[in-house]
Amino acid sequence: MPWDSMTGLVVGTLAFAAPALAADVTVEVTDLRSGLGVVRVAVCPESSFTRPDCPYTATAPAGEVVVVRDVPAGVYAVQAFHDENNDGNLNRRGFRPSEGLGFSRDAPLRMGPPRFSDAAVQINGSGRLTLSMRYY
Repeated sequence: MPWDSMTGLVVGTLAFAAPALAADVTVEVTDLRSGLGVVRVAVCPESSFTRPDCPYTATAPAGEVVVVRDVPAGVYAVQAFHDENNDGNLNRRGFRPSEGLGFSRDAPLRMGPPRFSDAAVQINGSGRLTLSMRYY
């Protein structure tokens, strides 16, 4: 099964050769275990992947799509977490997250966060991406 089918990635491209302007990326998050709280999404270049300084972020109530605005064309990894108690933090139980996580291309968590290359997607203008939430 192609990776774009697994992740539901559909990224729009410009119909002409001019440089892409910043555009909106719509993220649908599936497999939420509850409708509580919010979903926080970050579209990150490699330099800020899994770090709190990711420049393109958005939040929406759990179960709604999240729109990240003004993302320039480029290679990014998209990450999301289900902040069920809406405290702004990814809560943990020991070393494991107690709230859901999801990454573009369904990049897996093993003994830590996925590699950027496992989650990297090309964004060229407005597009839509689907992430599956995972709970550990």
